[in-house]
Parts: sequence; C-alpha cells; structure tokens
Amino acid sequence: MTDTSTIPPAPDAGAAAELEVQRVARRATLLLLAFALLVLGSVAYVMYARGVFEDTQTLVLISDDSEGVSVGMDMTFSGFPIGRVQRIELSPDGNARIIVEVAQKDAAWLRTSSVFTMERGLVGGPRIRAYSGVLTDPPLPDAAERQVLRGDASAEIPRLMAGVRDLLTNLGQLTAADAPLNTSLANMQAVTERLKGPQGALAALMGNEADARKLVEALNRTNALLARVDGMAAKADAQVFGAQGLLPEAQATVVELRGLLSDARSSLQKVDAVLVEAQGIAANTRSATNDLGALRADVEASLRRVDQLINEVNRKWPFARDPQVKLP
Repeated sequence: MTDTSTIPPAPDAGAAAELEVQRVARRATLLLLAFALLVLGSVAYVMYARGVFEDTQTLVLISDDSEGVSVGMDMTFSGFPIGRVQRIELSPDGNARIIVEVAQKDAAWLRTSSVFTMERGLVGGPRIRAYSGVLTDPPLPDAAERQVLRGDASAEIPRLMAGVRDLLTNLGQLTAADAPLNTSLANMQAVTERLKGPQGALAALMGNEADARKLVEALNRTNALLARVDGMAAKADAQVFGAQGLLPEAQATVVELRGLLSDARSSLQKVDAVLVEAQGIAANTRSATNDLGALRADVEASLRRVDQLINEVNRKWPFARDPQVKLP
C-alpha cells in the first residue's frame, strides 16, 4: 500500500484561475500604456511637424471677400507652404481679416515690398500666395497688415460668355441669306465665270464682252499703226544716217566749208597785212590800193563760194541758222 501521508494536497482550482486573470490584466495594462504612449508620441510628432512648438509671427491679410478661405489653409511662397491660416475675422469696415501664422524660419522670405495674392481657379478653392521681388528689402514686421490682391478666373466666365454670344450673333448675321458677305461671294462667282469666258480678265474688267472686244480691236489697230511708224522710222534712219543719206553729205559739206573758211581767214590776214603796209608807206598808196583791190576781189570770190556752199547745205539739210555772210 502507498503511504498517502507524504503526498502534498492538490492546489485549489479557483486560486489558479485568479492568478491567470491577474497576469492577463497586467498584460492588458501594459499594452494600454504602450498604446497610449504611442498615441501621445504620434500626436507630439504631428504637432512638431506642423510647427506647433516653433516660434511664429502673425500676418494679417485684408480682402474684400474671403469666400473659399478656410482655417488651416496654407500660404505658399514659390510653391512651398510657409504659413497657415489660423482664423478669419470680419473688420468693422466690412473687410475680411485673414490671420496667417508664419514660422520664424520662413518669415525671412517675406519683405516689406512683398505682394500677396488670393487666386481662384475654375476648379478647386482659392490659393494664397506670397511674392517677394526684392529680397534685400527690410523684413516684414510681426502683425503687419497687407492688402491681398484677388484674381478670380470664374468671374471672367460671364464676360467670356457674353463675348461668345456676340460672336455667334455676328457670325449668324454674316452667314444669313441676305448678308452682304453672301452678295459679295455671288459677285465674286460672277466675276470668276467671266474670267473663264472668251475675253477672260478683260471682259471682267470692262463689264461685258462687247466693250472688251472693242478694246482688243483698238489695241490691234494701234499695234498695226505702231508697226507702220516703225517702218517709216527705219526708212528715215536710212535716208538720214545711211551711207547715201543726208548726214554723210552734210558732214562732207561741213568739211569743205571749213576749208573755204580757212582760205577766207588767210585772205583776210593778207588784207590786214596790206592795210598795215598801206598805213606805213604813204608814197606807195596807189600800188597798195591796187593790191588791196585784187585781194578784195579774191576775198569776195571766196565768200561767194562759201555762200554757194551754205545754200547747198541748207538745201540738203534744214539748218536753223542765218545763211547771210556779212562782208568786212
């Protein structure tokens, strides 16, 4: 037989269950604490990432309308968010005051000459943007108030629709059956048909084919007359400038005239010499006078030959000069 006095008593089942519940409770408490710490850490990180713990400065933007602007909206500079809308107020003068908080590290991009705009596109809400053209200007002070410039693309839609309506109205007037454009096109088509006709562009210019035909006949007669004139001009050139024409004969006559004039000049020089001799020698007056008469006869003969030659030239060529030769 087994000795039962040395066997320890069995543990109580209720006490074991209570211990198990205590262990589960401790684990659940630890899990809740870890979850709470995780949530608090996430919240702190989000607040840090959102700049809650950073030093900020306030910027007040004044606009006549704040429709579409909401708290938490970003204000961007060159596409990067540098501020956030904290609240929107209505000023006593009826304008909207948009209070924007800007981090100190990002406030360096805002200057006293900065321009702030609120743009609204066709789709989506408005966007607040900052533009700084001169970064060397003084920094924008804290709690500064600036007027915001509004640009609403949807506001241009009514004016654009009115312009489109006017355009369609004008287009309808242009394409109407009794519109001047249709009349002009019909006239152009008629001109095109005339251009295809026998007289072509001339008939279109004159208005009918009869007048165009008369003009063509007149041009043909003019061409024939010009051809006859050209023939007459060619004959005149041959008679005047040809080998047997008037110009070569006139040139020969002029050469002969030059010779005769040279003879007359030499005769006159002899006369001058005789006159000088007649003035110097008084004793030989009769003989000098006889010589002078002979020389004068020679001169008169030469001048008569010149006169005959000039008459011959005037007969062959109509010179417009006085043919008289004055004797000394």
